[in-house]
Amino acid sequence: MKKFVSLLLVPVAMLGLSACATPFKADVSRFQELPAPQGQSFTIRAADPANNGGIEFGQYASLVSTELQEIGYTPAAPGTVADMTVTLGYGVDQGKERTIVRQDPFYDPYWGFSGVYRPYVVRTRRGGRYIVGYYDPFLYSGFNRPYDVDSFTVYTANIDLKIDRANDGKRLFEGKAEAKSRSNKLPHLVPNLVEAMFTGFPGNSGETVRISIAPEEKR
Repeated sequence: MKKFVSLLLVPVAMLGLSACATPFKADVSRFQELPAPQGQSFTIRAADPANNGGIEFGQYASLVSTELQEIGYTPAAPGTVADMTVTLGYGVDQGKERTIVRQDPFYDPYWGFSGVYRPYVVRTRRGGRYIVGYYDPFLYSGFNRPYDVDSFTVYTANIDLKIDRANDGKRLFEGKAEAKSRSNKLPHLVPNLVEAMFTGFPGNSGETVRISIAPEEKR
C-alpha cells in the first residue's frame, strides 16, 4: 500500500514542480475575411507613424513578416504595390497595483481561479507549447498556496494587427492580443504577443481565445 501511494505521489510532485514555471498568457480576439494564402504580397507599417523606420518597430515588424510568410503570404518587392497592407500597433500601460490578501473561494491549486479553461497542448513549428487555461503563479499568490498577502504591479500590454486590401482599402483582418504581466518591457512582451496572435491564425472570426505560451524547456 505504501509503495502504491508513493507511486501516486511521484507524478503529483512532478506536476507541482512543472507548474511553478510561469507561462505567458494572452487573450486574443480576431475578426477576419482573409483570402486563402496564395502568395499575396504585403507590406507592414506602424500604427503610430512616428515608429515607421524605427529600429525597434523594425524588429517587431520582422516577427510579423516571418509569421505571414510561414502561412503563405509574400513580402512585397521594393518599388512594387503590395496586395495587402499590414498595420501593427503595440504598447503597455502604466500598470496597476494589485494585492492578494485572502483565500479566493474559487481557487483551485491546479486550474487556478477561474476554472473556466482546461489545458491543451499545441506543438508549433518551433517546438513551442501553447496551453489554454494554464495557471499562472507569477501573477497570483503561488502554486498550491490558497491564500497569502502579496502586493505587486501588473502591467497590461497589447498589440493590434490590421490587414487591409491595398487596391480598395477593404478591411480583411482585425486582431488584438492582450496580456497582463509583471514586466513592462516591450522587447519581451511584443514577441510573445505576436506569437500568440499567430497561434491558430487567422482563427474563427469574432472569437476570443486564451493562449498561454509555456516557458521553454531546459535542455
